[in-house]
Amino acid sequence: MKRIEVWADMVCAWAYIGKRRLEKAGFGEDVEIVWRPFQIDPMAPAPAEPLYEALRGPIADGALQACHPDLTPAENRVRVSAIAAEEGLGPPWGAVWRPNTFDAHRVIALAHQRGGSALQDAVVERILRAHFVEASDIGDRATLVALAAEAGLDGMAEALDAGEGVGEVRSQLLRGKAIGVATSPTYVAGGTAVAGAQSPEVLADLLRQAAPERELPDEVRLLRQAESLLDVRDPLGALRTLEPLLADHGDDPAVRLLAARAYFGSAQLGRARETLESLLDRAPGDHYVRFLLGRTLERANRHAEALPHLRLAAAMSADPGYADALRRVESRVP
Repeated sequence: MKRIEVWADMVCAWAYIGKRRLEKAGFGEDVEIVWRPFQIDPMAPAPAEPLYEALRGPIADGALQACHPDLTPAENRVRVSAIAAEEGLGPPWGAVWRPNTFDAHRVIALAHQRGGSALQDAVVERILRAHFVEASDIGDRATLVALAAEAGLDGMAEALDAGEGVGEVRSQLLRGKAIGVATSPTYVAGGTAVAGAQSPEVLADLLRQAAPERELPDEVRLLRQAESLLDVRDPLGALRTLEPLLADHGDDPAVRLLAARAYFGSAQLGRARETLESLLDRAPGDHYVRFLLGRTLERANRHAEALPHLRLAAAMSADPGYADALRRVESRVP
């Protein structure tokens, strides 16, 4: 079965418009649509604040820009109501609250876990309609519980109180960041992505061109995700991704090296040094580990200790970054 993942936030009007266009693409039962979390306004307060107050500041403009990067916030506000009407949404139309959507994403993730894509779609539809057509506060837990029940998903009061879905949503938010999701909505199929509320024709082309998905072992998937997060300068996200691997495969050199890079990137220099020294004990000829240990000691202002590691690394590899670090530390050691 082919799959399209829709990374979207429930307060993004283009996500609702995109949902209607996705439905018009006419995918059959052999295509699974899965909704994934994206937050355009992760700092939104809980409880929610009236939207008219939020619109006075620059945060709302930034959130609107994330919904549709090709439009200015002012253009976005003007166009979205007319386009929503063209897609059969409303009237009435228009959100009145600025909610935090983390709990809404938890409910959506739990809907997929408990009832698959059909139940999840019903829950997404109900939440979007509540926010944009009924002017409801979808950040309010009691409201979310009622909306979920109307869509056929019961037991959400207990699930939310018990913390269910928190880990899944956090994990998927990190995964989205790792694969480059930066806009709501973004559609991903077979490793190919298109951003924005695309036409049904574009979405159909996306699925036709998508390569068959290949399931990777969890360990490989998490390693790749952690490395991608390091590439986009999110070392704390990388460490969260590595947590299950460190628990189950803490002696694996590849896992430990990624952890060391994340410790270094998040300025946890003591942990970075300890991890790198243990790696060097097992592989003293690894020039990158030795270089990173030298850089860790340099950042800790332990230049004399860093110097021999950087000298060895530069002798083992012609990487210009090694030579630059060596010259920098040599200039600071009497």
